[in-house]
Amino acid sequence: MTTNSPASATAGLNSAVDAAITSRMSVRAFTSQAVPRETLTHILQVASRAPSGTNTQPWKVYVLQGASRDGLVDKVCAAHDAIRANPELAAQYREEYDYYPEKWVSPYIDRRRENGWGLYGLLGIGKADKDRMHAQHQRNFRFFDAPVGLMFTVDRVMGRGSLVDYGMFLQNIMIAARGQGLATCPQAAWNGFASIILPHIGAGADEMLVCGMSLGYADEKEPVNTFHTPRESVESFTRWL
Repeated sequence: MTTNSPASATAGLNSAVDAAITSRMSVRAFTSQAVPRETLTHILQVASRAPSGTNTQPWKVYVLQGASRDGLVDKVCAAHDAIRANPELAAQYREEYDYYPEKWVSPYIDRRRENGWGLYGLLGIGKADKDRMHAQHQRNFRFFDAPVGLMFTVDRVMGRGSLVDYGMFLQNIMIAARGQGLATCPQAAWNGFASIILPHIGAGADEMLVCGMSLGYADEKEPVNTFHTPRESVESFTRWL
């Protein structure tokens, strides 16, 4: 009889964790296959082991499926279309916190442009294709057809450090989802429509929208899911002292 040694068990764990992290990507096309509630509960329970300052655990999660999901999609897509018809309406929809900088500088603006035009180039959407650009952007507000939409809020009383805690929680969800054969797409695109989203999900007036997330099974036939963003080398962002 053979037994696994501690070293081999650790090696297997390392491989599984590395595979879950490196296989995570922002999936932008999902199948309609349902995700069982027990699977979602498992993912959220695992993710809740994320660290947080003094164990405050500031996350609040709203899971949208079926009619609740579809109703939110309809509302936000209608608002998105209305803004396109009348850009002045955009003033009604403001993010509550600055996700992106007010002024873009290198190297961040370069990476942003590479990401945007790399994705649109893959889809054959040119700079002049305003209709297709609008439709592709609206895919965010359709959860990229994923059967599960997640909305995350935090109590306004919490400090900015809670957003650091939240990032670790969100990453845990995405990695735990990979362990279940599922895919995700974290989405800040929803943030501007908090005035629509928060009442729809029943969030209290003391809550702030952090972001949304699409979750489901990746549609491997869709070309958009072949888009993989590059990463900088360790040498480029690390200083050894």
